[in-house]
Amino acid sequence: MSEPLARTPLHALHVELGGRIVPFAGWEMPVQYAGIIEEHQAVRKAAGLFDVSHMGEARVRGRDAAAFLDRIMTNDMASIRPGMARYTVMCQPDGGCVDDLIVYRFSETEFLICLNASNAAKDIAWMRSLIGPFKVEVLDECAAWAQLALQGPVAERILGLATALPLGTIKRFGFAVGEVAGASGCVVSRTGYTGSAGFEIYLPAASAEKVARALLELGKPHGLVPAGLGARDSLRLEANYPLYGHEISERISPIQAGLGWTVKFAKGEFVGREALRRQAEGGPAASVVLFSLDDRRIARQGAQVYAGETPVGEVLSGTHSPTLNKPIGTALVAAGYTGSAELTVDIRGNRIPLRIAVEPFVK
Repeated sequence: MSEPLARTPLHALHVELGGRIVPFAGWEMPVQYAGIIEEHQAVRKAAGLFDVSHMGEARVRGRDAAAFLDRIMTNDMASIRPGMARYTVMCQPDGGCVDDLIVYRFSETEFLICLNASNAAKDIAWMRSLIGPFKVEVLDECAAWAQLALQGPVAERILGLATALPLGTIKRFGFAVGEVAGASGCVVSRTGYTGSAGFEIYLPAASAEKVARALLELGKPHGLVPAGLGARDSLRLEANYPLYGHEISERISPIQAGLGWTVKFAKGEFVGREALRRQAEGGPAASVVLFSLDDRRIARQGAQVYAGETPVGEVLSGTHSPTLNKPIGTALVAAGYTGSAELTVDIRGNRIPLRIAVEPFVK
């Protein structure tokens, strides 16, 4: 018998707002409200408010916190300054991804980590299994936090109506702690997962509905709309941001995914270092590419990619890009074919030319 789906603190609000609720990563989540295209375009032109409270949180603290995180993460953790965050990957010994994460540093000895929803329990268990001699503890804080993402070119103006925090001074991958819409203890960061400007607000779970309602009310005159997972997916694909289970996974390493910049070999030993070094030096057997199609049909996850009659890869993600008004996606393609102009993708028995993109569609 399958586990019942979890609900975020904003579930009742999603229903009230007409959200279409679907299962996602063990949660009941809104995939859309007015419509994916409308919500996507609102984020590109004005602002959208996403409930991302399904994401997990873990606090790592103790004398050896920085050294411990450096040992289990690919990126350099010790050099993060308090008040800043860093994107990183946590790998298996074979180089496959346990998860991709954002690590926030609060002090010399304390960090907060944002975990992918479906991986939270696995990630925390994995981190605890690696503590060994390190003087550190890993605390599960998933139930304590809710998370909102306010994204779009007018996000700062809207959030500024709800907080006295100096939003203009928060740098990319920086954060500040304070009050938002009357809720204290909020962490406001500027990391982003849409390719548009904006903020993430980590807040006590009990305050989530009050803050979400306040932001929607304050933002309505400025074009703010509630946005669901459908728009979140099309927005992140236009910006070429990976999604765990698609562009990165236990079988797709950060080197293959084009995230080699997160792998800092010079910092010393870390889990997966040797496997990733071999991939980086010898070249991976297959790499992730971003593509578009000059067709109305969308290439969905699992669709086969061909070079002539030879299968050379598979689609990892696919959707319609409202910005380009055409299908886009990602694929894992065998080495030697990632730059080919002759690739096609099989969509229900039809071979559609696949156009490789050399940079994100939206920056």
